[in-house]
Amino acid sequence: MVIIDSVRFYRPFWLCMRMLAPTFFRKTTLPVRVYVVGLHLLVTLGFPLHLLIHLLPLPEPADLFKNLIMTLTCLACSLKHVAHLYHLPKSVEIESLLEQLDLFVEGEEEHHYYLKHLQRYAKVFTQCLYISFGVIYVAFIFIFILLVISGSWELIYPAYFPFDWQRNRFLYGVAITYQASCIIIEGVQALINDTYTPLTLCLLGGHLHLWAMRMARLGHDPQENDEDQHQRLLRYIEQHKLLMRLHHLTHQTISPVQLVQLGGCGATLCIIVSYVLFYADDLMSLVYNLIFIVVVCVQLFPSCYFASVVAAEVQSLPYAIFSSRWYERSRRHRRDLLIFTQLTLGTTGRGRVMLAGGFIELNLDAFFATLKMAYSLFAVVVRVKGR
Repeated sequence: MVIIDSVRFYRPFWLCMRMLAPTFFRKTTLPVRVYVVGLHLLVTLGFPLHLLIHLLPLPEPADLFKNLIMTLTCLACSLKHVAHLYHLPKSVEIESLLEQLDLFVEGEEEHHYYLKHLQRYAKVFTQCLYISFGVIYVAFIFIFILLVISGSWELIYPAYFPFDWQRNRFLYGVAITYQASCIIIEGVQALINDTYTPLTLCLLGGHLHLWAMRMARLGHDPQENDEDQHQRLLRYIEQHKLLMRLHHLTHQTISPVQLVQLGGCGATLCIIVSYVLFYADDLMSLVYNLIFIVVVCVQLFPSCYFASVVAAEVQSLPYAIFSSRWYERSRRHRRDLLIFTQLTLGTTGRGRVMLAGGFIELNLDAFFATLKMAYSLFAVVVRVKGR
């Protein structure tokens, strides 16, 4: 028998959150508060800020593009992390709803779908994200080690520091250690940012499909009488309410995150491609940035894909209702089903579409539009450089 446990996919998310925001879990001692404030001031706010300040004097083009890559990436990561922190209570409610929906999975057919589709997709894309982050950080550690043993006294990324790190070995060690530590912590933030949205959309789409399977079988069991079928219909209506609540909470939680994701990924892809074509002067830098391009695409694609799946599943709900043998049931059953169907049809329009920022429809079209935006920005860079 398949173990139905959707919440277990969130364990890495909550493990990271316990490290990044322990005060949410009622750990409110003074050292913990100092740790949280220091972490978010020095990393979430300070790291992208010290990269951004370096851009104000307009450095050399190579340094400008190299710095912009990490500046935009870390700025987007910090904004998404803040959005996730703000919506953590909604994330707790989302898990509670998923636990309730797991209890409704019944029959061999639904268990088979959960195992072969929902659980499989959740595992595959989370493993792909973990592997992509692992590869990029293995490359980062290798570059960091080469930078340290070379003795060149260079920072990982050109940035502003309020002290002269170029003339003092200790201050240089402080500066480069700060950057390395922040990049690792930002990586943990990015990992939870980029796994939560597609994972939640995947589970939502899977449970919508499971409910549709359940609803389509209504009335096909000859051993149940009219009253049993009507009570089952009422239970399915209550399950539908839970699904719509889950849909609403998911939309509220991921909307600001995906707005930052779409804009940040498009701009970052443009800058990385420009840097690789015009300024990458060594093999390691070329390989690192090419891997970075793949990671950015891997970050964006799952959210857009599973948002499309959710939209398709919502649109198919009325068909699942009509697939039941409603025409063989009692007058009361048909009346309740008719009212429910009208309400369901009213929720399949734009009100049930995932929107990034409240105005950009999140689907595969948004993914390709982001790639087109990156290409357009790249064309502008090529034209400006050609002058």
